[in-house]
Amino acid sequence: MKPPALLIVGHGTRDEAGAEAFRSFVAGLRDRLPDTPVGGGFIELSPPPLADAVAELVAAGAHRFAAVPLVLVSAGHAKGDIPAALVRERERHPGTSFSYGRPLGPHPALLTILERRLDEVLPRELRAETTVLLVGRGSTDPDANAEVVKVARLLWEGRGLAGVETAFVSLAAPDVPAGLERCRLLGARRIVVLPYFLFTGILPERVERQATGWAAGHLEVDLRQAAVMGATDELAELVLTRYREALAGDLRMNCDTCVYRVAMPGFEDRVGAEQRPHHHPDDPAHSHGPHSHVH
Repeated sequence: MKPPALLIVGHGTRDEAGAEAFRSFVAGLRDRLPDTPVGGGFIELSPPPLADAVAELVAAGAHRFAAVPLVLVSAGHAKGDIPAALVRERERHPGTSFSYGRPLGPHPALLTILERRLDEVLPRELRAETTVLLVGRGSTDPDANAEVVKVARLLWEGRGLAGVETAFVSLAAPDVPAGLERCRLLGARRIVVLPYFLFTGILPERVERQATGWAAGHLEVDLRQAAVMGATDELAELVLTRYREALAGDLRMNCDTCVYRVAMPGFEDRVGAEQRPHHHPDDPAHSHGPHSHVH
């Protein structure tokens, strides 16, 4: 009997290079797990759609799935959109079951990758005089933004850097120019912009443009830009860890600062609110009904 299928779920991107990086990563996982059905799809914007990935696995005999969201933080996609998409797939394919894994970060494996990207643009002997600006995607969910700040702190610990600050490229403050300016005002004369993104895409490219634009007006600062994390062995092993967790029911998701459970200042209206995932035009069978937020 084959083990449950590993289903990798991505949000999607309009950037073809980013979408291809996802598809290549899924193909690499298939090579790592020759005896396990492996598939991957997007909930919007990029092929293959999640519905096609699930249909292909079902046609090959899969009935039980462990879905791993290929996202770094527990924001709206992980809490609402992807669970809703899995509910639709279960309804499309009677007799199937889906276990849902937790997002990837924060995790020591990601810190290892981030440090490697830092080393690619900064000799270790320069760390003590260098500030890192870790740039995340940004979210309207304060819990998700806090996870990025936690990663920044963990990256700072024990690595001999002058400091690690945080910025976001969309939906949350500070943005990239503001984050860089904060570093400068704190005395930084060398800054490394470190994107907290798995693969290339529209948002990482925006980070690069904004950082380059800020640097043009601050020639006294040595600004360096690191690459996205990419499809490393550590990332593949982390996905397999999340797969095994999902199968064992060992999810350990944090609910202590979730806006759907705790009255956070400015977000009190979200406590107990139903999740209403936004419309995904690539899924013609999308249901507009509400889906409850479930951990």
